[in-house]
This record gives sequence, structure tokens and C-alpha cells, in this order.
Amino acid sequence: MRQAQKLSKKGRVTLIDVAAAGERFEQRGRGAISNQAGRFEHETHAAFDDGWGTIDDEAARLKTTLTREVAKTIITYNRSPDISFDRTINPYRGCEHGCVYCFARPTHAFHGLSAGLDFESRIFFKPGGPDLLRRELSRPSYVPKPIALGMNTDAYQPVERQLKLTRTFLEILSAHNHPVTLLTKSALIQRDIDIIAPMAAKGIARVGVSITTLDPRLSRRMEPRAAAPYKRLQTVRALADAGIEVIVMTAPIIPALNEHEIEPLLEAAADNGARSAGYVLLRLPFELKDIFHEWLAEHYPDRAARIINLLRAMRGGQDYDSNWFERGRGQEPHARLIAQRFQKAARRLRLDTPRSRLRTDLFCPPEGPNGQLKLDV
Repeated sequence: MRQAQKLSKKGRVTLIDVAAAGERFEQRGRGAISNQAGRFEHETHAAFDDGWGTIDDEAARLKTTLTREVAKTIITYNRSPDISFDRTINPYRGCEHGCVYCFARPTHAFHGLSAGLDFESRIFFKPGGPDLLRRELSRPSYVPKPIALGMNTDAYQPVERQLKLTRTFLEILSAHNHPVTLLTKSALIQRDIDIIAPMAAKGIARVGVSITTLDPRLSRRMEPRAAAPYKRLQTVRALADAGIEVIVMTAPIIPALNEHEIEPLLEAAADNGARSAGYVLLRLPFELKDIFHEWLAEHYPDRAARIINLLRAMRGGQDYDSNWFERGRGQEPHARLIAQRFQKAARRLRLDTPRSRLRTDLFCPPEGPNGQLKLDV
């Protein structure tokens, strides 16, 4: 049976059967190595060598499936004090980009699915979302604040080319002068510059582009169906040239893997017109820690234990710390060193500019269900 290194909670490396953690489906173009059962499931499945040698056969090509989701609401609100926005719209659940580090992976467990390959191959979309948005914006009690579009999973993942849900949401927000922020690692956002640029000129739109690494080989392994690093830099330039404020997110920073790229990545962002930058330390909630450990053991066995030990050292010995403000930054000396390096480089490159405050006073609500506009009193 095929073997790989596994990390114990103390960081020791031992040889174990990969299949022990979940049925193995590794294949090109996918990030996760296996399809481990979700944390709410009562049963788990594991590949088993019955003596015929079939366990090492190449897995059948995993196709992406789309499922319509009948949502009751489209704007999701949060009260997290360490997040700069209080409401989001996510046109899709799951993400075909397949980023192995994605903090949203464990949300697929609520559908009885795996945070592994299910998350990147079984995508839910919300065709009724645009009508829900018009309805929610027209409510007399609605108070406009910037909507963060696609913060849980990427609003510009590959399926958006066909479904154009994100573009439809932008058209509605633009028609009613509602402020919006976007965050993506896809070059597809350039398609919608014709909508975003006029909104930015009014002070009601801002875009974030996530760039994890400048190394194309690392990017292909870590985020297999996302845009290549050079395409993301081209996207930053295209957005900036259109007059759109662009924030580059170096997220996540992973010690001993892409940590050394902080300075060159910020330099590339500045050279291509980014106005500011931010970062997030790798987060490993729930099933994600097992998925990431397995990926490290497969692709970087020589440094897997070191990476996990550094991450744990920055989180009090645990794989994850969910406390506000610490979950995205960590603690202890190595986390402080990362913060200091980032802040110093951002200051030198003038990427520490405060983000502009998006306007809300231009908002004009849609007609309500009875055909009447909301009146200001």
C-alpha cells in the first residue's frame, strides 16, 4: 500500500497508510489528496488493498457537478470584530479553484459532504439570488453598508464564466449605487471592469486580489485551478489602470513554504499598481488541518514537520486558535517577526495607505413588493 508521512500532534513524523485518513483520489487539477468524511458524519470510508493491487490504480477523472440551491436569504450578516465588513453575498458554495488551504472547506460538512475533494468538485449555486437581493435591498428597514461579494468562496471561480451570477449581482448593486467590495484570485474579474470602474469612480467599489506566491510550481500544487501568479499581477494592473482601488492580500502566509516571498510579492504588487496590502496567517479549522497535513506529506515531506511545528508554535501549541484577532495573525516571536517584516515592507513600498471609506449616501433602493420606493424621512 502506498505510504506517506503523517504528523503527530507533537510534530513527529511517522510512516502511515495514506488511506487511513480517507479514501484517496489524488489526481491532476485538484488540491485535496482525499475525500475524508465530514465532521458530522457517523461513517468513514477508507481505501483497502485486497491483494489485487488495485489501490494504486489511477482514480477516475473527477468531474465538477453543479447543484441549484434554493436560498431563503442572500445577504449574510456577521458580527466578527476582526473582520472589516458586516455583510456578504456568496453566489457559490464550494470552490473549484481547489486551494488546499481554504478556510471555507469545512463548511461543506453542513451539506453532509467532505471538506476534501467534495468541496472543490460539488459546487452549489444560487440562481434565485438576484431576486432575493432586490427584495432585501428594498426593505424599509434596510441600512446600506458595503457588501463583501464572494468572501467565503471565490465569486469568480470557473463556473462564473457560464452562470454569470456575480456579474448579475454587480449589475444590481451598480444600478442602485450600493457599495461593494470584492476579493478574488481569478483573472475573470477583468470581464466586469465595465461595471466596477464606474462604481469605483463614484466611491462605491473596491477590489482585493489574493496572491499567495510568485512561484508557479507552488501555486499549481497549492491552488491548482486558480489563475497563475503572473495572471493575477496582470489583473492588478488592469484594475488599477481602470481607476479601481486594488488591495493585494498575501494570504495565507505559510511559514517555511511561502513566508520568504513576503517582500518580493509586495514589491510586485506595488509595481503593478496596488494601493495597499494585507496578510493572513494560515488558518486550519476543523477538517482543514488533516487535509493540509496530508497535502504537505505528499508534496513537501522534507519540511512538513517543520511547517506544522512553526504553525503550532504561533498558536499556543494547537493547530488552530479561533480567538478574535489572533486567528489570522498568531502569536509568539515568529508571528511577530512575520508582522514586522510585512509592515516594514508595506511601509517602504507605500502599501500601508489606509483603505478608502466607501460611500453609502448614494444608495437608491429598488422598488418594494408593492411597487413603491422607500422614502427618506
